[in-house]
Amino acid sequence: MDPAIEVEALSKVYPGGVEAVSGIDFAVAPGEVFGLLGPNGAGKSTTVGMLTSTVAPTSGAAWVGGHHVAENPLAARRVSSVVFQEPVVDLSLTGRRNVEIHARLWGAEPGAIDEVAAALGLVQLLDRPVATYSGGQRRRLELARALVSRPHVLFLDEPTVGLDPRIRAELLEVIQALRERSDMTVLLTTHYLEEAERLCDRVAIIHGGRIVALDKPQALLGALGNELLDIRLDGTVTTALSDLRRLGVAGDDAFAVGSRVTVPLHDASAAEAIAALHNLGLGAGIGVRRPTLDDVYLRLTGDTLAAAA
Repeated sequence: MDPAIEVEALSKVYPGGVEAVSGIDFAVAPGEVFGLLGPNGAGKSTTVGMLTSTVAPTSGAAWVGGHHVAENPLAARRVSSVVFQEPVVDLSLTGRRNVEIHARLWGAEPGAIDEVAAALGLVQLLDRPVATYSGGQRRRLELARALVSRPHVLFLDEPTVGLDPRIRAELLEVIQALRERSDMTVLLTTHYLEEAERLCDRVAIIHGGRIVALDKPQALLGALGNELLDIRLDGTVTTALSDLRRLGVAGDDAFAVGSRVTVPLHDASAAEAIAALHNLGLGAGIGVRRPTLDDVYLRLTGDTLAAAA
């Protein structure tokens, strides 16, 4: 089956030599929810811009729904829709009027507005001015506006950014329900780890415009083993890592941030590793925990997602 989205050596260099995206490659299968995970400035929104023909690529190529985005942008737009990071709804109009304008532009079928409004819990809000909506309600309206044309491919660029935790959770429920009821392909960008783990079939971790890892969330986590050993050191990190590797406690995937060393435990038990640490006289504090996608990102880039964002 042909990919719903295909990207080959896609790059974007802005004036002044700022390379936002550097030769990335990936493909998204029909019906897949694919995540671009990374901090602000990693190149996620620029990638979405190139895939939606709002940003001209410097080099490389991309196809959406089988259509070359640069050579046939109108055909690519007809089969896709996008919820941008920045709001685009008109606050002075009602929710219904906002969606109607988009529906007429895209030749949506009669009844599509009421259908998406019901699916997204907007029926009681449609005839109110958007200026009276909460932040979460506006994001749901943005989603309804994008869905009214019944796209084959939906781009969601940081859909929950700026929302408070409760409203974020509600919107995630809406997006999860949407993916369970539809075979639509979704490309989601986010720097929230729980969104990527909860919603995405596969995740590409993007850092400095480059994809540094791409796999299913559980496979990325599984590469670090079932447990991580966190050690807060009193001495030199480089020397401690060397000693830990010499004793077989740490492998090549151990990493350090400041005075803290994190050791993925694969075959060794936590008790054996802690005993070896005590024998070396290392560690002012030792803890064992489960890995997260932040650890995957940290091992690959040397920074946490929260700090990088």
